[in-house]
Amino acid sequence: MTAPLEGVQARTVYYQDMSIGQSESFSHIVREEDIAAFAAVSGDHNPIHTDKDYGQASQFGSNIAHGLYTASLFSALLGMRLPGPGAIYLSQTLKFSAPVRVGDKIDVAVTINEMIDRGRRVVLKCEARVGNTLVLSGEATVVAPKKPA
Repeated sequence: MTAPLEGVQARTVYYQDMSIGQSESFSHIVREEDIAAFAAVSGDHNPIHTDKDYGQASQFGSNIAHGLYTASLFSALLGMRLPGPGAIYLSQTLKFSAPVRVGDKIDVAVTINEMIDRGRRVVLKCEARVGNTLVLSGEATVVAPKKPA
């Protein structure tokens, strides 16, 4: 299985170097292997995700990726690029707007909306799109790493 950010060098952006509006993004094509691996790790083997016949007979006409798999792509950005290694996830809101299917190219982005000096907290807007369709949105709060002295 290839991780969504495999081959992308991790980068830490320290709180002192952040600014409102700063963003980071990447694209990933969803594969059957991603869905199978997420089902194995999470224990969610709902047939809407894992059974082709069930998916074809569903309202979606095919299997769909787990919503939390798509949300985990936000975690990849936050943990590897903005803020990156050393970040601590505090909270995440999620609004699922449309399904994600095998073969879909997901464009995932996080943007700094607010910085709270006390505790180096950073609030980021999170969006995932397939083409022009917003499939997932939300807001994450993280503790950003402090620049070493």
